[in-house]
Amino acid sequence: MTSEDPSSVPAPAAATAGTGDAAAGAPAALPVGRGRGLSVPETAALLLVLVALFVFFSLAAPNFFRSDNIINILQTVAVVGIVACPATLLLISGQFDLSVGSGVGFAGMVMAVAALAPGTGGVDLPLALNLQITSALVVAILATLLVGFINAFCVTVIGINALITTLGTLAIFRGLTKVLGDGQTIRIENFGAIGVLRFPEAGLPVIGVGIPLPVYIFAGVVLLSWAILRYTVYGRSLYAIGASPAAARLAGIRTKRVIFIAFLLSALCVALAGLIRLSQVAVASVNSGLGIELSVITAVVLGGASLSGGRGGIGGTVLAVLIVGVLANGLIQMNVPSFWIEVANGLLLLGAVTVDRVRVRLTRADV
Repeated sequence: MTSEDPSSVPAPAAATAGTGDAAAGAPAALPVGRGRGLSVPETAALLLVLVALFVFFSLAAPNFFRSDNIINILQTVAVVGIVACPATLLLISGQFDLSVGSGVGFAGMVMAVAALAPGTGGVDLPLALNLQITSALVVAILATLLVGFINAFCVTVIGINALITTLGTLAIFRGLTKVLGDGQTIRIENFGAIGVLRFPEAGLPVIGVGIPLPVYIFAGVVLLSWAILRYTVYGRSLYAIGASPAAARLAGIRTKRVIFIAFLLSALCVALAGLIRLSQVAVASVNSGLGIELSVITAVVLGGASLSGGRGGIGGTVLAVLIVGVLANGLIQMNVPSFWIEVANGLLLLGAVTVDRVRVRLTRADV
């Protein structure tokens, strides 16, 4: 992937806000961020790590490099990747969403309860609606968008810090998930296609297996997110807000509206990920989505997005999502106990944040 450094973007006219043009209300040029993507060395480093992990686990675990296991890795990381793409957009603008894990579980539970007939399977829930699958799908998406709306409203209108806001909604909607399901695991029928369907059904000529539908959905979300950041005014606005919110406002960017939309995009992808996860396992659990926020933040920061905002790219996030997925799968193939995988993910997050902090300090030292 080539660099997306916006060095060619003119300096912000907002710096001369006292001029006649600014007073006349003419929009100024967008402020320059610290980088609109990963540089070639950063991308190469991530790619090198991914290749090294593939080589190591292929030698250490005989079944790792099998085609069916590679497809399994892609299918597993698709859910995290779908959520990580809009999370990248949020972090570029200097915001983040810690409620994505509970949102995934909430979306699945709303879908399952909405489609459940009262008394089915011995489960009698007062909120069971017995809706058709399509209607239940719409209800689940709208309910999850409510999570994004609450986050966006609290951050942009009330002015609550995103950390506090999303920690609050994480707890709220994890609790509502338990309330909806009455603490039970709810089965759903006739909703397996979105999570397990493969194309082509006969399998690809080389590897002999089809690609799961969630992988295609993940690829679509990646391309759309990349196009937004690369080619749209909205994407440039995200970088500008992350680099300097005050300068972005002086440049004529409606910062609150841009961030509001980013939270809604995050909620939409969270709903999609939750429905895919529900389709894959055919049950809605009160613990569904638990820990996804850790994987998402690790992938986004490891991929090059700065916690300070104004920097990041979808390409780096995709590589980091694959690194997280390959690491977890490889350790499983080596029969490493699952709790060590959690330790590895935590160390990976700390390492990614440490690199980000060092990079920010070096950038400030060069100014």
